[in-house]
Amino acid sequence: MDSFVVIETGGKQYKVSVGQKIKVEKLNVEADKGFIFDKVLLWTNGGENIKIGAPYIKDTQVEAKVLKQARERKKIVFRYHSKTRYRKKKGHRQHYTEVEIIKI
Repeated sequence: MDSFVVIETGGKQYKVSVGQKIKVEKLNVEADKGFIFDKVLLWTNGGENIKIGAPYIKDTQVEAKVLKQARERKKIVFRYHSKTRYRKKKGHRQHYTEVEIIKI
């Protein structure tokens, strides 16, 4: 088993390992810059050693490289009430940041 960590960003938790690319909520960092995730909830090196934070593990951080800032594909929001001729169609595109995990 490979080592992995669980980090928290944007109100969500992600299980990440070195070399993995993930999409997270938008971060205010330019592309090709580094970013450090310091909210580490869990760290393990493959099952032998496990550290669990309460809520976070101190002196543990994850270094990542920002690959791009973009927007998701459009999601359609459609509201409908039967028998009253009520229809509302709206689209939404969520901003995201794609990062690659460099070092744990």
